[in-house]
Amino acid sequence: MSVRTPPRLLDLAGMHLLRDDDLAFSALEQLPVELFPPLFTEAFNGRHTEILKAMVQAWPFAHLPLGSLIDLPHVGPLQAVLEALDVLFVQKVCARRCKLRVLDLRDTGHNFWSMWSGACGRTPVAEPRSMTKQHVAPLKVFIDLSLKKRTLDNFLTYLLRWVEQRKASIHLCCKKLKIVSMPMGNIVKVLSMVQLVCIQEVQVSCTWNLSTLATFAPFLGHMSNLQRCCLFPIQVSAFKKQEHDHVVQITSQFQRLGHLRDLHLESPSFLEGCLDQIIMCLKTTLDNLSITNCQLTESDLTHLSRCPNICQLKSLELNGVTLMDFNPELLQVLLEKVAATLQELYLDQCGIQDSQFEAILPSLSRSSQLRSFSLCGNILSMAVMEKLL
Repeated sequence: MSVRTPPRLLDLAGMHLLRDDDLAFSALEQLPVELFPPLFTEAFNGRHTEILKAMVQAWPFAHLPLGSLIDLPHVGPLQAVLEALDVLFVQKVCARRCKLRVLDLRDTGHNFWSMWSGACGRTPVAEPRSMTKQHVAPLKVFIDLSLKKRTLDNFLTYLLRWVEQRKASIHLCCKKLKIVSMPMGNIVKVLSMVQLVCIQEVQVSCTWNLSTLATFAPFLGHMSNLQRCCLFPIQVSAFKKQEHDHVVQITSQFQRLGHLRDLHLESPSFLEGCLDQIIMCLKTTLDNLSITNCQLTESDLTHLSRCPNICQLKSLELNGVTLMDFNPELLQVLLEKVAATLQELYLDQCGIQDSQFEAILPSLSRSSQLRSFSLCGNILSMAVMEKLL
């Protein structure tokens, strides 16, 4: 027969407060810090909206990780939190106990709530109390954006409308942006409300024409803290010489990305003959470079092999880039430059032949960090494969 663990006094106190709204309101100013997170969780899950509003206005921490509590499509508790913030914005001062500076709508707050619930042994320390009211600085609202529908969902529509009406009081921050399928008009609407300097990762998986990509490019250029950029697949249709201005508008944005470490371009047909416009203007040393399923010229590969920003590459992927007619020394020079750091090399479906592969074998033998290497789909004889082994 199992023995049930009796509830803690802390839990009993919280349940008692939730049964008596008037008592809860009057007790908030003197409520122990330890009671705020478990009581807030119970109030949020139980949809005690009035208590939620009061707790937000007296929140004793700088950070409120709300994302892990939100149960879509039920947005009632979230609306209560936003309405409570509106009261603070109207007052233009924080209640003497409120320390809230960051509202986090990402699903990243499990550790915070488990610490205060007793599931974790170490409890974080709250901000010290202030006995005076403080002016409200712009509140940072963090969210991971995944734009993958023709229209915005109800949650995102409600949030964006709320942010748009309070631009002076809200900084909408996004570290990870993913665009799968959405009209450019909606993308522009969303990005115009986001603090673009906060974005660290962007992934675009849309089949855009050149003019559409050029429309997105200025937003990309304003992501000055971007570390990882994935554009795939970019299938540019009906490329014409008169579209050169679009290419310049796209490639010129990369010189503004002063923290870029990972660059992944799939099917970037606009790059043929102008790869140097991207890689030669980079301000940081890349860790990972992937250019796949497109045509490059010998001039492109020459610029790549001479680029100082690839000398510490850990991963290089050129799958689907035809190298059959290229001077084998170009690939040899490229691999020599990255031999000390390269850990992953992918050269699938490149049309590499025996003479070219034999030229890069010495460089491969000096790649002491190499852990993953793929050559699928190339035209190689058994004799050359034996040399590799």
